[in-house]
Amino acid sequence: MPPRLPTLFRLMLGWIMILSAGAAMATEEPSYSIVKQATDYELRRYAAYRVAEVEVKGAFESVGGEAFRLLAGYIFGDNQGETKIAMTAPVSQQPVREQGTRIEMTAPVTQTPTADPERYRVSFIMPARYSLETLPRPNNPRIQLREEPARLVAARRYSGTWSETRYRDEERALLDALARDGLSPHGAPIYARYNSPFSLPMLRRNEILVEVEELDTP
Repeated sequence: MPPRLPTLFRLMLGWIMILSAGAAMATEEPSYSIVKQATDYELRRYAAYRVAEVEVKGAFESVGGEAFRLLAGYIFGDNQGETKIAMTAPVSQQPVREQGTRIEMTAPVTQTPTADPERYRVSFIMPARYSLETLPRPNNPRIQLREEPARLVAARRYSGTWSETRYRDEERALLDALARDGLSPHGAPIYARYNSPFSLPMLRRNEILVEVEELDTP
């Protein structure tokens, strides 16, 4: 019987196969309709969806590794029933307030360096066929299951590096565009990644997402 591959290697291999650009099978994404197409962002109305998420501490560009290991373990069978769950896209990362209050993705966030590590919430979106009641319970108590309610979201898409500097530039561009168009962000920013770490930067789909207040209707 061949030896088992190291856990981290298997997780990274799963990431490559599932999220690499040009994968043969389409990766499921949350359902949404386009409300408005601007030159520098897209306004989307998302239906409710479920997420598995974990809170991690560390630098913006390094917390994803720990979070991915925990969440990938959950969907690859580290749950009650050892159920394997198909991976969807994107993988989302957002800052968490010191008090633990959630900061929504893609809203204005200014990170001020402090003596304590920053805290982030990293989420895997669950396949639409699952409800909160039917999702397998995680074995790891750090992983939480939650429903993201239906909401109106502004999305700015870009390719390239996953650096924090690029993320902040794109975030500011989105917030400036929303202010120009009279749209009010509700909460803080989400950083969404749709591809594997081994994909070419030029082929990556990255997005800044921010919930916005509902449009006034006549």
